[in-house]
Amino acid sequence: MSQIFRIMISWIIGLVYLSTSYAFAPSVGTGMSSRIASPLFFQTIRNPISGSSRIRKSRRHSDSPNMSVEGDFDPEAISKAKEAIDSGSIKAKFNALYKFTRPHTIRGSILASIAGTIRALVDTPGSIANANWGIMLPRAFIGMISLLLGNVFIVGINQIYDKEIDEMNKPFLPVASGEMTKSTAWAAVLSSLVVGPILVKKFFPPLLFQLYSFGLFIGGIYSVPPIRTKKNPVLAGLTIATVRGFLLNFGVYYAVKDAVGAPFGWSPKVAFIARFMTAFASIIAITKDLPDVEGDKAYQIDTLATRLGVKRIAQGATLCLGANYIHAILTGVLAKSSAAFRMIPMIGGHLALAAMLVFRYKQLDPESMPSIKKYYKHIWDLFYLEYGLYTLI
Repeated sequence: MSQIFRIMISWIIGLVYLSTSYAFAPSVGTGMSSRIASPLFFQTIRNPISGSSRIRKSRRHSDSPNMSVEGDFDPEAISKAKEAIDSGSIKAKFNALYKFTRPHTIRGSILASIAGTIRALVDTPGSIANANWGIMLPRAFIGMISLLLGNVFIVGINQIYDKEIDEMNKPFLPVASGEMTKSTAWAAVLSSLVVGPILVKKFFPPLLFQLYSFGLFIGGIYSVPPIRTKKNPVLAGLTIATVRGFLLNFGVYYAVKDAVGAPFGWSPKVAFIARFMTAFASIIAITKDLPDVEGDKAYQIDTLATRLGVKRIAQGATLCLGANYIHAILTGVLAKSSAAFRMIPMIGGHLALAAMLVFRYKQLDPESMPSIKKYYKHIWDLFYLEYGLYTLI
């Protein structure tokens, strides 16, 4: 079983490495080398292209006519992709579906699943040696698929209802660009909404089904009129923090404990990651609007970025995230006598991540869209790296 554990550790380290190395890698296309193109879901993502009148815009065309960079609007590549879809190309349709899933959110869910699984197994003596892997591995796979289907529902319903806004803010997204019709998008969203809960209901405890359903509900009303909580910055932040901060991390840990037949308990490590990631997700909820100011203003979407501007939001987000790292370091220091955490990763690791945050913030030019995108990308990189650290503390 130690070999399985080492494989899981290697997988999460690889995910973190790819997160930081290819966070703005091209979308899947024939011009990509096999080294970068495989596996598909490691090719990212992510950031919206937009800017207010005060922000310098940057548009870059990819070197290959068969690929576009998600985050950079390449009309020629999108036009060729639409022609390929119209001609019946399965690959082009799959690429559009791939972009529709918003790969950076998929990657976050995968990392959370792997890290939470490792943490729960390590926290349960004898679970690795005595586990029935013939049952546990398929169940773990089903659990991850359920999470990804929930993820697709939430990001997909958002693209359907935000089509007009995305045509300005994120024209590279498949619904906004026309690579995917609304009817196809609805089919993907509704399929995810049906299959995900069925899997959770069948294979997991009732509590997890209730939490999963609650996550789908608040993730749906984030985008769907007339409630549309995304129009209120406080409600939007609470939604993202609840789903990605608490529900995801608690749910994975609880599911693994249930699978190995161990009672759930709020260990110091689980309580820490739930607090830390809830706060972190709140910061992501704020910074995600930085590149979207122009479109949000045009469609009267009230965000802190439209109210206060890019510079002040970036300053505030950096301070809040820095405070989160200080909280992590103090948690380790105060728990030193109880040996609840490993001091080197808990204190040293968070000091290193805090230093990376400060370094990246100093590089930010709030008047430059590429610089804003790079800053937002780094926030996500730190989010991914925290899950790697979580397995070590």
